[in-house]
Amino acid sequence: MSYIVETMGNLVHQTAFFNLTWGNFIMIAVALVFLYLAIAKEFEPLLLVPIAFGMLLVNIYPDIIASPEDTENGVGGLLYYFYTLDEWSILPSLIFMGVGAMTDFSPLIANPICFIMGAAAQFGIYCAYLLAIAFGFSDEAAAAVAIIGGADGPTSIFLAGKLGQSALMGPIAVAAYSYMSLVPIIQPPIMRALTTEKERTIRMQNLRPVSKLERILFPIVVTIIVCLILPTTAPLVGMLMLGNLFKECGVTRQLSETVSNALMYIVVILLGTSVGASTSAEAFLNFSTIKIVVLGLVAFCVATAAGILFGKILCKATGGKINPLIGSAGVSAVPMAARVSQKVGAEADPTNFLLMHAMGPNVAGVIGTAVAAGVFMAIFGV
Repeated sequence: MSYIVETMGNLVHQTAFFNLTWGNFIMIAVALVFLYLAIAKEFEPLLLVPIAFGMLLVNIYPDIIASPEDTENGVGGLLYYFYTLDEWSILPSLIFMGVGAMTDFSPLIANPICFIMGAAAQFGIYCAYLLAIAFGFSDEAAAAVAIIGGADGPTSIFLAGKLGQSALMGPIAVAAYSYMSLVPIIQPPIMRALTTEKERTIRMQNLRPVSKLERILFPIVVTIIVCLILPTTAPLVGMLMLGNLFKECGVTRQLSETVSNALMYIVVILLGTSVGASTSAEAFLNFSTIKIVVLGLVAFCVATAAGILFGKILCKATGGKINPLIGSAGVSAVPMAARVSQKVGAEADPTNFLLMHAMGPNVAGVIGTAVAAGVFMAIFGV
């Protein structure tokens, strides 16, 4: 009888209820909210579902991300090995390859002036960098936090890993992906506040046709120029352009399909769950996380505003040929930011079609955020 009682007692004490803290319960609630937003509201579900589920798992069973040094048998938790691929910058780089294979750079090639709006949107990153230093972060930590302003989760994870900010990677990644999913909520009020009704109704001329040769040469030329100037951007820009070359060259259809489908979704699962698993209550519920979330929001708002303001300048310079709304797409949340530009423009004029025009600054923003990460790595000698 005593054996049965002892066995049942051991079994009961092995349940998670005896090990959970109030912080774990809070994080479980946050995970459930994220799952609701992803499933019911469809806010970036392909990213938010694995992130939220990883968050749920680690706050019920912390050992799922335990390192080998912290276990009795010397074998780490399942998600520890996924997370190691984040720290080694492997998963973010593979994500960029998939993004490249799914991206059409034709709107940017047809209208190169969009590079200016994509570059302008990176102002939010540098603004947040200075604010982060003022908030007490070290230079490297400030850079890792500031890159959230590009609304690019893989780049945020990549830079945090390169700058040795693994302790902040979870809050940074969650903030970056959260703002990516909240683009339709955050951007429209800023867009309406900074533009007039007349500006929002501006119709842009149809983009010129882009030849196949131009589409093939673009990823090659961009890789050569950017990587010669900032070699540290090669893992991101190089993989982005390699994926795009698979898509555009016409002789690697199988590679393009694999990278943009099977490989892309496998990597999203690994990256999402491991990022979510880095948000244990101990790592996430602290004052630094609050500062990261606030700074990320400021960076994202400033980036949106800067893109729009440069759009207004270009509108004046071109005699009203550019709708300033497309400047908001200069952040690298592809293609969500471009769709928001279309949506706000359609509110002013339902017959106005801005989506393809907005894709120019949008894809320029992807390159711009990767370049911003390369600038920080160059500054810190990584």
